[in-house]
Amino acid sequence: MFSKSFIMAAFGAALAITPATRVAADADGLVGGIVGGIVGGAIVNHANKNRQPKRTVVVRQKSSSAAYSAARAERRQIQASLNYFGFNAGVEDGIMGGQSRAAVSRYQGYLGTPTTGQITEYEKNILLGSYHRSVAGGPDVARIISKHRDGVKGVLIAQRDGEVGRMSGGTGYAGMPMVVSDAVDEIAESSDPSAEQLLQRSGFVQLADLNGDGNTDYILDTAYSGSSFWCNANQCKTLVFASTADGYRRNDLLLQNPQPASFECSGGICRVASQAPAPQPAAEAPESDTQMVSASAGEAASAPAVPVFNTVTRRSSLGTFCSKMNVVINANGGYTTVSDMQDPEATLGEQLCLVRTYAIAGGEELIASVSGATPEQIAQQCDGLGEAMKAEVDAVALSSAPEVLAKVNGFISGSGMSPDQLETTARICMSSGYQTENMRTTLSGALLMVALGQVPYAELVGHHLVTGYGTVKRPKRAGEWYDMAVSALEQGATPVVAAADQPDRPALLRAAVNRMNGGAQQGGAVPVFTVAE
Repeated sequence: MFSKSFIMAAFGAALAITPATRVAADADGLVGGIVGGIVGGAIVNHANKNRQPKRTVVVRQKSSSAAYSAARAERRQIQASLNYFGFNAGVEDGIMGGQSRAAVSRYQGYLGTPTTGQITEYEKNILLGSYHRSVAGGPDVARIISKHRDGVKGVLIAQRDGEVGRMSGGTGYAGMPMVVSDAVDEIAESSDPSAEQLLQRSGFVQLADLNGDGNTDYILDTAYSGSSFWCNANQCKTLVFASTADGYRRNDLLLQNPQPASFECSGGICRVASQAPAPQPAAEAPESDTQMVSASAGEAASAPAVPVFNTVTRRSSLGTFCSKMNVVINANGGYTTVSDMQDPEATLGEQLCLVRTYAIAGGEELIASVSGATPEQIAQQCDGLGEAMKAEVDAVALSSAPEVLAKVNGFISGSGMSPDQLETTARICMSSGYQTENMRTTLSGALLMVALGQVPYAELVGHHLVTGYGTVKRPKRAGEWYDMAVSALEQGATPVVAAADQPDRPALLRAAVNRMNGGAQQGGAVPVFTVAE
């Protein structure tokens, strides 16, 4: 029998030398390689764990002990906080079992502290403090969630670093001071480009030491917003932020094509220079897809560069989409309900982000059981699965759901793998795909799950057809997948999102799908997914 290390090395080499055009044709070997390699180790470990005899542990409780009750209540809070931030601790029963300890380890890994599975007082204070701040909401929390790549998890890092609650502290986009970042948001609110798109436009942000105090000052040219709110017939407003001992002072000035030499600043007060340089012609679009903004030669020593990318037509990632969704959800005091739903597509977007969180958490539990392999190695193999199922994923936007599943069943039949092996591979790769923003990998996993009998995962396919992530946007075609998932739930299939998290979720999804399709769908709803213990 070949050793595990030999199989992993052989599969890695096969991925490196196999042309991309042959991947789909060599699906048998590819999937077998995934199982025999890193992901396969998780399958074996998971199967062995399931075969182990169950042991019953009897915990003797002293109901009369106030100290015991308080300690258990605190443990429930810890479990609730872990679940809130996406570290799946399971049932919030106050008993720190294996699943809760695994969640603590993942939380510790994210925080950058030793992964012992036993929470320290320091880690507990950060966790509970972040949870209470997030639930309470507020502009500082919403700002952190909207700007951090991990969404609500960013509150944990901010709490650790002492940023939460400091309204004038912290940093915003690309490391800029928060007051400057807030101005970017202000400009975006009254113009078509989003804040991210504005920052991607070369020249929107300029850096210089305008007042000679050795600190970086900031110039925002609102002409890049294209909005008449900020511009008149000849000039646009320029926002100049000059550093002072107490922070940055904002100056709103009218000027065409501003440059650092256009301003005279003393302390925090700036005005247009008496002999401003002649306006420069607009720079031609760079040939490269990206361009970094930096200070001019005379300023380079004192003004660190802010990365500004010239990819204005590129769509934001699903992670960014869900971070913004989390801001809206927190601002509204929770998820949309049937009674207050206004925009069905936005409601389904909320549910996509919720399902995404569960899919990531479920896969992370399996990934954590893979010894001797990094998430990057696992992601590389899962990306190979996405390429192998390219034809099946592409068919989602072009063919009916039964036709797509017929293709997937053909793939499964030729894989030579057991259903349990394929299901575990699908769960791992769905999680990996979401974390690496490879939507083809995620959809491959979801299609495998549906074809293997886990029909509620058809909701996931429907969500991607509605939002257009990983496939062409086809809201009408999504109805087939939603109906399939809902029918399975009505027949008692296990949901993916715990019912306790959103009791009215099936009715909400049914109403959203019906309204999105003009009331044409009868009984159409999005399934509720449940992560297996």
